[in-house]
Amino acid sequence: MNDATSTLQSIGKPKLLTQVRQVIRTEEAYVNWIRKFILFHNKRHPAEMGETEIGQFITDLAVKKHVAASTQNQALSAILFLYNEVLQQEIGTIDNLIWAKRPKRLPVVLTRDEVKAVMRQLSGTTWIMAMLLYGSGLRLLECLRLRVQDIDFTYKQITIRDAKGQKDRITMLPEILIDPLKQHLKKVKALHEKDLQAGFGTVYLPFALERKYSKANRQWGWQPVGC
Repeated sequence: MNDATSTLQSIGKPKLLTQVRQVIRTEEAYVNWIRKFILFHNKRHPAEMGETEIGQFITDLAVKKHVAASTQNQALSAILFLYNEVLQQEIGTIDNLIWAKRPKRLPVVLTRDEVKAVMRQLSGTTWIMAMLLYGSGLRLLECLRLRVQDIDFTYKQITIRDAKGQKDRITMLPEILIDPLKQHLKKVKALHEKDLQAGFGTVYLPFALERKYSKANRQWGWQPVGC
């Protein structure tokens, strides 16, 4: 076994070779796009061309060749590499480019039976979390930030603070969650009281509320739901 082979094995052969293959594929793709660019302009030397010719070629890929957006981006990257790194020719703004349209993909939505199958595999806190995400439309971070005072069992609603766009919003509290959530909060409150007795139990308060209400960070209403 020679030194080179030994070194490859010691640093992780598959990972290194994967990197090598990626570089080779990128190089081959760039050379191919540069060749197509030259042929598109009847074999003119790239040094004789500039922003206008680049724009014509890139636009043609979208309008006539109907390539994907990622393909068009790769072609542009290859040509810019040619000018910036090989020809040492600065390229300015390329105006009036027509970009390939990115495909609009429909979101994958679980059927009711699929949702039920998932929920049957969950229990306890994770089940409550999943039900809040599915039944109340909470985002994961919104669920984790949820505080006790933001749950209104009387009106069966939840107030989401500082949501998307830094705005509050109100969403529904599913009937099926009321009793399990109440039982869960009893356990969380008991744990909170033990924490207070041990000298802990404070939470972060947003903005300047901690300075305005010095004891609020220990109060039950400000405590996280514990999901």
